[in-house]
Amino acid sequence: MPLINLVVVLIVVGVLLWLVNTYIPMDGKIKSILNAVVVIVVVIWLLQVFGVLDSLSGIHVGR
Repeated sequence: MPLINLVVVLIVVGVLLWLVNTYIPMDGKIKSILNAVVVIVVVIWLLQVFGVLDSLSGIHVGR
């Protein structure tokens, strides 16, 4: 994935999260959970894009 596409996706996700936090009224706890979920999903996506999670696919837990 080209770097410009990566930056555009991050900007779009950030703007959408800002719009949701600013203009949709909801409880503070729900906003913090939503923010945490979005950050975790973006971090996992970035790790997958850069190939960090591909190297972890060979690790098995248990049998």
